[in-house]
Amino acid sequence: MGFEISLLFAFGAMVCWGFGDFFIQRCTRKIGDIESLAYIGIIGSIILVPFILKDVQLIFSVSNMILLLVLGILTFIVALFDFEALKKGKLSIIDVIIELELPVTIILGFIFFKESLSIAQFSIVSLIFISVIMMATKSLGSWKVKLERGVLIALIAAVGMGVVNFLTAISSKSISPLMAVWIPWLIFSVLCFIFIVKQEGLSKFIKNGIRFKWIVLFMGVFDTLAWIFYAFAVSKNEIAITTAITESYPAIALFLGVWLNKERIHGYQYLGAVLAIVASFILAIL
Repeated sequence: MGFEISLLFAFGAMVCWGFGDFFIQRCTRKIGDIESLAYIGIIGSIILVPFILKDVQLIFSVSNMILLLVLGILTFIVALFDFEALKKGKLSIIDVIIELELPVTIILGFIFFKESLSIAQFSIVSLIFISVIMMATKSLGSWKVKLERGVLIALIAAVGMGVVNFLTAISSKSISPLMAVWIPWLIFSVLCFIFIVKQEGLSKFIKNGIRFKWIVLFMGVFDTLAWIFYAFAVSKNEIAITTAITESYPAIALFLGVWLNKERIHGYQYLGAVLAIVASFILAIL
């Protein structure tokens, strides 16, 4: 896979994550966090079945299975934080907070993959931090800073997503990109079903899926495609550069959140969004 194709996969992930988060927010507000995650797992697992058959033998390695099992469980936990943040907060704000996964991913790549950051790249990452703070701050009119709803949950999700990105990169490089998505999808789907059965039963889950079928379908397809594109991109490219490109997805989410959800944000929050997005593009170019 050439570098140019990896970049195309990275930009594909960026676009799909932007639309995916828009539908995830709508879906979590209608049917709940765990239920939404379960449908993503179901839809993604079904989509991938025809394509993973040639790689099935790879999971019979103990080390591979342990890696994918850990990734699946962690994805389940982190996704719940991510979904809860999207449900509580503004899409245009939460998606930029999640960009903190970028420096987390870069640091892990630096430590374990021996990747490195130049002074210019470090400066851009610092700019992203400042931009995120601008986006997260609800009021600048007093010494007591007020944070947008869902921001603290989003910060936890961002750190977790950085680790998930790192483990996805390891799985994609050492096993296969498709298995790095399919097995974790199966694992968190099972975990979701256990919670759903214990809490409310499958009847309500199925009825909600039928009632909101289009939102559920678009959510599952976009989020699955995003992770597939990301897995293929990091399988042959540096995780820092790839993740930097995908972190531009708030450009999509910001547009959808303000335009379709009628969200209102302050001017300095717009500025923070612009700075974060521009910084991600610059970091990808360096």
